[in-house]
Amino acid sequence: MIGRIVRSADFERVLGTPSRVRSSHFAVHHVVAEPSLPARRLSTADAELSTAAAPAAHTPVDEKPVEGCWLGTVVPKRHARRAVTRNLFKRQIRAIFENGAPSLPPGLWVVRLRAPFDRKQFVSASSDALRTAARAELAQLVGRVAKRQGGQASQVGNSAPNSAAPA
Repeated sequence: MIGRIVRSADFERVLGTPSRVRSSHFAVHHVVAEPSLPARRLSTADAELSTAAAPAAHTPVDEKPVEGCWLGTVVPKRHARRAVTRNLFKRQIRAIFENGAPSLPPGLWVVRLRAPFDRKQFVSASSDALRTAARAELAQLVGRVAKRQGGQASQVGNSAPNSAAPA
């Protein structure tokens, strides 16, 4: 199961990176990280005295492995004017990513609609043709991401034995 990105700081962090893959309508961004936690607010009742024992040391963030996938969607109104169309795209994005989650590396993922679909070709806001076109394009993007991950792993695996061989 894939979690959802809900904090704007996480969206900004992911969208600040270049897109991993893109198509004519969508772009996929990825960061190997976990979602940020909300700031903890201490009330005066919860606050500890400064003379209390030192807090327990936590493990550094850099040493903690990232587990799980979190997905965020960005479907702007300027590219999909009708709410039914925006919701259709969001549902299709979530469905494709939930099916492809096992082949994806962990981290934060954001799928962004970067160009509108032609309204002359897809007249109805929630037509089966629009749903099929969006799903096919998104499936192709997830396939390309998974293929790149497999290719990078095989390149790393192939380069290690060659570098260890005597010259």
